[in-house]
Amino acid sequence: MASEGLEGEHPSVTLFRQFLRIRTVQPEPDYGAAVAFLEKRAHQLGLSCQKVEVAPGRVVTVLTWPGTNPRLSSLLLNSHTDVVPVFKEHWSHDPFEAFKDAEGYIYARGTQDMKCVSIQYLEAVRRLKAEGHHFPRTIHMTFVPDEEVGGHQGMELFVQRPEFQALRAGFALDEGLANPADAFTVFYSERSPWWVRVTSIGKPGHGSRFIEDTAAEKLHKVVSSILAFREKERQRLQSNPHLKEGAVTSVNLTKLEGGVACNVVPATMSASFDFRVAPDVDLKAFEEQLQGWCQAAGEGVTFEFIQKWTESRVTSTNDSDPWWAAFSGVFKDMNLTLEPEIFPAATDSRYLRAVGVPALGFSPMNCTPVLLHDHDERLHEAVFLRGVDIYTRLLPALASVPALPSES
Repeated sequence: MASEGLEGEHPSVTLFRQFLRIRTVQPEPDYGAAVAFLEKRAHQLGLSCQKVEVAPGRVVTVLTWPGTNPRLSSLLLNSHTDVVPVFKEHWSHDPFEAFKDAEGYIYARGTQDMKCVSIQYLEAVRRLKAEGHHFPRTIHMTFVPDEEVGGHQGMELFVQRPEFQALRAGFALDEGLANPADAFTVFYSERSPWWVRVTSIGKPGHGSRFIEDTAAEKLHKVVSSILAFREKERQRLQSNPHLKEGAVTSVNLTKLEGGVACNVVPATMSASFDFRVAPDVDLKAFEEQLQGWCQAAGEGVTFEFIQKWTESRVTSTNDSDPWWAAFSGVFKDMNLTLEPEIFPAATDSRYLRAVGVPALGFSPMNCTPVLLHDHDERLHEAVFLRGVDIYTRLLPALASVPALPSES
């Protein structure tokens, strides 16, 4: 079956595949083409389009559908336009062709992470506008760069800008993950990324000698302590069926560095770790634990942070919360199951929550394997279209949340 615009294909699917073909792949994303694509959509939908350059070549595109009550805070629909690199030799189809097979699966980088959601927002707004709807709250769609490399030249900068403040965001939706089962997963918080480099300084010398107090010996002690902690957390997760991955702290040893030759004992060695710290962890105490592991290894062992996120926030999932009540109520009305979880990795939601905007991570993909960043990333067109249906129900509910006490 051909991969180009199939006769009889749903227009929303065709639009999705067009967006997937734009090569916004790190480390050199074609952001210009993506912004031009979004500008065209804004013109077609009768939406205003604002371009905010937060760093050289890094533009946040904001499409706005004004509400009928400007005194109310707005609904922010966020998605990122960049995608992670590919290894084409491991793909069944060109990852930027947006090939659709005979069963309806669309193969492309970004199908799940997260160009599907970008188009679902746009298509839900298109449907609602075509039906003549108007809602009290303004809806802003933000399309941001560089999420896949930490958001440091994207959302992290944007939330500090006056243009963001002017949006008056009261609540936000951002990306989630697929769920292989029938339920839909929604994320109300996420773990804090702590990237740590441990450096060990010891006595150097000839590789034939039993040298005391070497950098490698001391580093080994720290590595052993951290991996023992890792195993403890892994067993805690596996022994409790009620715990999800985001509720425990994970860590992986990701880099080992040091040495100049096989017969030279190095004076310095280092190990880098990727910690994802659960939201309920006392961060001060956890940092003291890191210090303790280094001190126990001996003199000359220190650590530094490559990345350290300390602004962990939790969005309410209490039925008394108006935003959660509106969100979850749609799923009850549609007889769909929601599974609230803590996101195991990091998204741009953390920057929104840190500045006081409650956010839920949600990508409407059930009965779908989690394939973000994987070879042969794909999404079935029926799952994609069902997602448009869900957002078409969600947006009216969220954009019609009555005035909150702070807004009255």
